[in-house]
Order: sequence, then C-alpha cells, then structure tokens
Amino acid sequence: MAAERPTVAVLDYGSGNVHSAVKALVAAGADVTLTRDRDLVANSDGLLVPGVGAFAAVMTALREVHGDELIERRLAGGRPVLGICVGMQVMFERGVEHGLDTEGLGEWPGVVDQLDAPILPHMGWNTVEAAEGSTLFAGVEDERFYFVHSYAATEWTLEAYGAFTKPRVTHATHGERFIAAVENGPLCATQFHPEKSGEAGLTLLRNWISSF
Repeated sequence: MAAERPTVAVLDYGSGNVHSAVKALVAAGADVTLTRDRDLVANSDGLLVPGVGAFAAVMTALREVHGDELIERRLAGGRPVLGICVGMQVMFERGVEHGLDTEGLGEWPGVVDQLDAPILPHMGWNTVEAAEGSTLFAGVEDERFYFVHSYAATEWTLEAYGAFTKPRVTHATHGERFIAAVENGPLCATQFHPEKSGEAGLTLLRNWISSF
C-alpha cells in the first residue's frame, strides 16, 4: 500500500496566483486543499500562505478571514508554514508602500520597503546566495528562481531563540541585497515564486514537504 501523501492547506483569503501554487504543490507530492476552514488549516501537515499585490491589501484580506490568528496558532504549535512573495513580506513587523506604513504579522522584526534599484519591479529569473545548511535549497543552491516584486526586507536582526536553531537567511541582489528566503523553525518563506520557478522551484517545494 502506498504511503499517504503529506497534506498541505493553501490559505484561501482572496489572493491571486493560488491555483499555480496548488498545482506545483501537487506536483511536488502533496495532497492539497485550497481552504480557509479553521480545522483544515490547523490540522494539515503544512500551510502555504500565498500573497500577491500590496502589503496593506494582503494584511486586510488576511485579517478578514482570521488568517493572522490561524498562522499564529500553527506556529505556536510548531506546525510548518511557508509564505510566498507578499506572503513572506507580511511575516515582518511592518511594510511601507507609497507612504503607507502597515503593521504586519510581526513574526520577524524588520521593515519591508521599496528596493533601491534602477528598474522596478524586479521581474524575472535571479540567482540566490543560499544560506549555509539550508534545507529548502538542498540540491538547488546554484539554480535561478523567478521573482516579481518591488518591495523586500533588506535587514535581518533575529538570532536563534528557544529550542530553534539559528535562522537560515538566503539573499539575492537587485539594485541592493535583499532577503530572498528565510528558514526559521516551523516558519519558512520565499520572496520569489517557487511555483513559477520550474524544476528548481518544485525541488524546493519537495524539500519543504519532506521536512514535515
């Protein structure tokens, strides 16, 4: 009898681009449900938080479906969460866009702000500086990933705490060096889109799923 596939809930709060994420997770070996159901979100092996658009709009939409509470409860229980693009950005304390300063989920200290780059958005394929010992980037450290964004966090100040190992922080450069991915206990996130990053992206998702 075949082993059961790991279950992943993709948080359904009105964000765009969720169907490509669902398809990629299925291809990576997960049993996937697009949902905002509290029990399914709490009990799935993994939770993916997508995010497309403005920081403030994503935070508003998340709070409307109590996504902030659902994410916090999973993390408090040590349950894996993966944020993608703006789904990564909202994990930080604040986001500043067009002069609007918005409170994020506050899982990590720091501010998401506009990149200092000659061309925005940063759109297309780029390499990353994978963190030493990374689980997400195992086997794809030297591959390229697909980015679409104008904003990012550029500074990381959180060190190891509690029973967790030191956070693994991956960087990329577009105009300036910015945070491209984070692995911090049960909470991981990527600024790029693994679901649009071909085989390298699928490998990264498989690595995440295998870590459950």
